[in-house]
Amino acid sequence: MLQGKAALAYEQIERLIVVEDVAPGALVSESVLMEKTGLGRTPVREALQQLARNRMVEVHPNKGVLVPPASVEAQLRMLELRRALEALTVRLACKRATPADHDRMTAMIERLDSETFTLSTYLDTVTTTHHLLVAACHNEYVEDAMAPLQGLSRRFWHAHVRDVQAEIQRGSLLHADILRAVTARDPDGAEQASHALIDYLVAFSFATINQETGSR
Repeated sequence: MLQGKAALAYEQIERLIVVEDVAPGALVSESVLMEKTGLGRTPVREALQQLARNRMVEVHPNKGVLVPPASVEAQLRMLELRRALEALTVRLACKRATPADHDRMTAMIERLDSETFTLSTYLDTVTTTHHLLVAACHNEYVEDAMAPLQGLSRRFWHAHVRDVQAEIQRGSLLHADILRAVTARDPDGAEQASHALIDYLVAFSFATINQETGSR
């Protein structure tokens, strides 16, 4: 698990990848990423090593950093694993969440229920929601396992979303349902809500095939 400036570099570079500020298929240098993040070579390099392990980038020595294209097939395989780990995550959160965890989740539920999001603010909110659920497990290994899966999911969703407001509304409801079940300490309900989110992401992934076919 990265700490300090390396963790900050990871977070910032991952977001650059998710919003395609670093375009898929393009090589980018460490120096460019240092400029974009405002961080030094060591934390950027440590972050890139972790991002490579998480399949977000490929590091090619003396050439640069490549963001590989996100395929539907890879997304669906990743979601198979995420389904199982997400269910474990929310069950542990139901059992172990502290009153402070619940307070943060309740505040997020209120945001998801009432706020009008832009694409950018929604992505940030989803990222925070994922962090809240993982943190409530109080198990650092869950965090290590879930972080890359959730990052890859966000990247694929952002790359293929078309009806932005409709998808944001649907996603907000699904994430709020998970948080409600966790704060109610309802493990079965939380697992069911987590499966509903993954079902949505699977359907979204399949829909991108029709989008790509129709655009040809």
